[in-house]
Amino acid sequence: MNVYEAVESRRSVRQFLDKPVAPDVIRRVLQAALRAPSGGNLQPWHIHVVGGERLDELKAIMQRRVQEQPTGEGSEYDIYPRELVSPYRDRRFAVGEAMYARLGIAREDKAARRRWFARNYQFFGAPLALFCTVDRRMGPPQWSDLGMMLQNVMLLLRAEGLDSCAQECWAVYPRTIGAFLGLPAERMLFTGMAIGYADRGKPLDALVTERAPLAEVAEFIGI
Repeated sequence: MNVYEAVESRRSVRQFLDKPVAPDVIRRVLQAALRAPSGGNLQPWHIHVVGGERLDELKAIMQRRVQEQPTGEGSEYDIYPRELVSPYRDRRFAVGEAMYARLGIAREDKAARRRWFARNYQFFGAPLALFCTVDRRMGPPQWSDLGMMLQNVMLLLRAEGLDSCAQECWAVYPRTIGAFLGLPAERMLFTGMAIGYADRGKPLDALVTERAPLAEVAEFIGI
């Protein structure tokens, strides 16, 4: 698989097979992903990979936490801008509607939508979970470094025949995840990620979210 194919085939997979990921594969992926660009070579990321019995333990914890505190504990950063304007708001709305339409969940069925969203906290059945944390003293340039490293991870997973789903929803339970991971006070949670093999043929498998055309988001000057 070349880089173009990896980029084209990467999806946010939300239905995984109960098939283990070999430990040497995820270690190989992460070792390569750490070559991501980083301003000043700060390498501001810190990664936790969770699987096996510890992942089962985390899933059980989250099943209780989501019931006890369904709106979360409050994220330590704004996942989306507080004033999300068009066209960004429209793009977010469109992908949500497309996903729930494939699942056959009506817009007015809020309970069913909440139940489906709660599957995020079970990693959609994936056998591996990844969390990315960062020193609180880092700023926007270093957060962009996190994104580049995580993109490396997702593309390299595709090269290994694996799939993923980046999940910023974990940021709304920072205390629970911080305690589970044993994070030091100076480090905060950025995002989670589900990793495994996609369950092909499920309703969401064929969902390909649209991207704005190149002419809408890019300008070419002097060429």
